[in-house]
Amino acid sequence: MTVAEPITGPITDPFDQPAPYDDLRTRTSGPVVTRGEADYEALVSPWNVATEVRPDAVVAARTAQDVVEAVRFAGEHGLEVTPQATGHGAITALVGQLLVNTAGLDECVVHPEGWARVGAGVKWLRVVEAAAPHGLAPLSGSITDVGIVGYITGGGLGPMARTYGLASDRVRAIEVVTGDGELRRATPTEHPDLFFGLRGGKGALGIVTAIEFDLVRQPRFYGGSLWFDGQHAATVIEQWRAWIADLPEAGTTSFALFQLPDMPGVPPQLAGRLTLSVRYVWTGDAAEGAQRFAPMRAAAPVILDDVAEKPYTAIDSVHTDPLDPTPAREAAAVLTDFPAEAADALLELAGPGSPSPQILVEVRQMGGETARAGAHDSAFCSRDAAYSVLIVGIAGVPGAVEHADSVLDALGPWVGRHRLPNFTFHADEFASAYDDWTLARLRRAVRTYDPSGVMAFAQVLKS
Repeated sequence: MTVAEPITGPITDPFDQPAPYDDLRTRTSGPVVTRGEADYEALVSPWNVATEVRPDAVVAARTAQDVVEAVRFAGEHGLEVTPQATGHGAITALVGQLLVNTAGLDECVVHPEGWARVGAGVKWLRVVEAAAPHGLAPLSGSITDVGIVGYITGGGLGPMARTYGLASDRVRAIEVVTGDGELRRATPTEHPDLFFGLRGGKGALGIVTAIEFDLVRQPRFYGGSLWFDGQHAATVIEQWRAWIADLPEAGTTSFALFQLPDMPGVPPQLAGRLTLSVRYVWTGDAAEGAQRFAPMRAAAPVILDDVAEKPYTAIDSVHTDPLDPTPAREAAAVLTDFPAEAADALLELAGPGSPSPQILVEVRQMGGETARAGAHDSAFCSRDAAYSVLIVGIAGVPGAVEHADSVLDALGPWVGRHRLPNFTFHADEFASAYDDWTLARLRRAVRTYDPSGVMAFAQVLKS
């Protein structure tokens, strides 16, 4: 009998060794770039430059098969994978060793009969511009510079939400590479568990390569932003609260307290001071939309009025979100109500005379079509929310994080149960976006399609 030699050296786990990325390069048509190589920074940098994204390597996918090969490679070598297109939703804790950059999946086809198919790298602006000649519009976000896939997989609450509901409710089909390395097409009848979870479950169930969704017939809208000096914030917000009580579902609105710096691109009458913007989109007749909006124009002296009839291609004028990458720190919640007491609590911390360091404090009215279930069940669990709150500050500003927490604490009596997935900024908060039944269904789908735990985002669903 042969006696085995005793093991005298350290036991090595093969998964602890550097992954052979040269092997992955032979399997993909898109480049594979490791940390320190040329093009690495351009491929991994997120829109929010305060978020650190430092994978060991990144695959710049050119085809869906590139995504398949990247996910299979990760499974073979014990790696976690994270997708990124525009980088608007990047979260440091959910960045795996391998990042799949899907910006190169740029297919965009608009069908004049009312639907579109896009690749995972496409932003809303391309669809808006391609749909406009046909009198059509997508349910895009508050700015058309964001990626479509990340927005829709988080539900998609846009500037026409009270009229048309969530973007995720308009989805026809989603093509996705799941954690087991298979490319699947999810529809209400094909892989319905994936179709459920991908609409609201963000990136937990795989890397989306393409998505198909319905458009709406909305060539024009009446809307934009109406600006007041911050000293009138209490009066304007009180008027806004009274006005929205009878606002039909053809109207979607929000207000935001801004502290914009004096810099190029910021109108001088808005720079270096506290201002309040009332945002408004009316999807019906423009004359009726103007009549409906008259009480807000009369609320206080107006310093800038951009509310008018416009083509849908001007939808970015409503929220006036920034285009350039920003070092932001964000916090958010949903509200069950926004009574006078909540408005007072908000203004005490973020209104005139407050020590607020935030550049934006926003309250959006929800309800309308967003409160109704779509034609097919989805993982979005915030339909009973009446409002959302978003707070944006600049990273590194002393006290900004603590101040944002204090604002949400002050609104605590009205904070709802399930946060919006797209307004969730920390990995340990994602589970609270879902009720127990949805969370269990998402976890079951992860076990089915990603048994080896390849998708980094699936960490947020762990019990």
